[in-house]
Amino acid sequence: MKSCEHLEDLTASDFPAIETPAACEDCLSEGTEWVELRECRTCGHVGCCDSSPRKHATSHFTKTEHPVMRSVMPGDTWTWCYVHSAQGTLNPASARPAAVGTRAK
Repeated sequence: MKSCEHLEDLTASDFPAIETPAACEDCLSEGTEWVELRECRTCGHVGCCDSSPRKHATSHFTKTEHPVMRSVMPGDTWTWCYVHSAQGTLNPASARPAAVGTRAK
């Protein structure tokens, strides 16, 4: 696994409060569906994953250059740096936020 300074020692508290915890903000606006959700560390934007048709989390990075996101799916603790194409894990000492809603169907 690649190392990345953006991902070192991250905890759940390093991320802002989730604005739309159970939905992709952009999919809601467009009326489209998502598979899983990702949250931007910089601004808290929630977007859909790259397995989703519209890939809004990656699109958000392309527009904003905010480098780090995390999965906000129940049980997930992984993070991703778009700049370095590196995966990390939230520090286990951190409190996990409440589980978000289920996947869209």
